[in-house]
Amino acid sequence: SGCVCSSDLSASVSVPVIDLGLLPSSKDEQGKLKLALCSGGCFQAIGHGISNSFLNKVRGVAKQFFQLLQEEKQKYSRAANQVEGYGYDLVVSEKQVLDWNTRLFLRVFPEHQRKLNLWPENPDKIRHACLTLSRRTVSYELNSCREVLHEYSIKLKQLVDLLFKAMAKSLALEEKSFSDQFGDNPVMHVRQIMDYSLLQDEQVEGLQFVKDEKWITFPVIPHVLVVNLGDQMQIMSNGIFKSPVHRVVTNTDKLRISVAMFNEVEPEKEVGPVEGLIDENRPRLYRNVKIYASFNYECFQKGKVPLEEVKFHA
Repeated sequence: SGCVCSSDLSASVSVPVIDLGLLPSSKDEQGKLKLALCSGGCFQAIGHGISNSFLNKVRGVAKQFFQLLQEEKQKYSRAANQVEGYGYDLVVSEKQVLDWNTRLFLRVFPEHQRKLNLWPENPDKIRHACLTLSRRTVSYELNSCREVLHEYSIKLKQLVDLLFKAMAKSLALEEKSFSDQFGDNPVMHVRQIMDYSLLQDEQVEGLQFVKDEKWITFPVIPHVLVVNLGDQMQIMSNGIFKSPVHRVVTNTDKLRISVAMFNEVEPEKEVGPVEGLIDENRPRLYRNVKIYASFNYECFQKGKVPLEEVKFHA
């Protein structure tokens, strides 16, 4: 039937590990990247150049935000019918499937489109909002939250650029074949999620993806980044790279916090298969599409699969 059941959970399948530091010069690492993206569409990234201490700081400010009193968090709430800000996901349909999570959703790029009023900054409250973990008191001043998010987004943007080039090279394409389609001003969002990614919780598992009709759980490795391809990359690669079905399983006993970064095509840009990946042996699989994020959300609410809606059917 092609459906995946929760009972089909496999813990024996390992998740690929890619060393980003080797990608620019190593054909072997590029080959590993291609294999990972063709088979499962996701991998764990090491050699990313972001220090352990800084990743701990990213987690720290996220955890402290969710430890604030509700009335403090609500100062950063999203407006009606808006996506950005603190709260639950926007409800647009009575038939909508609701995620069990609260989140802080912020646009980080283009920089001039940031809504800084939604970026946490409340030093008097947060200076005293210490988080006790494993009998240790860890304190981060959330007045630095904006600086941390800014620095984190810049570092991840650099990694995205590196990955675009490496993915193109792995398919024998010009290195700007994918990045050019994203445009000069691609959109990046950060999403701090409680109890639901790139940066997982360092203690609580939950992120899973589908491979060979089985749910595979990402292991918890504190300073590894998880890279997960989206539908737009499957379209651009003409189906060579996969956009995996994924989910996060809630934990009824432990709080789970992750910090995910989303990279989207510039809103008015059309995306479609790269011409160099279309030939007689591999015809064009997908039509061009614009504003895919909105299209994806609309399909989800209607119970449709976005990739199937843009696919050419014989």
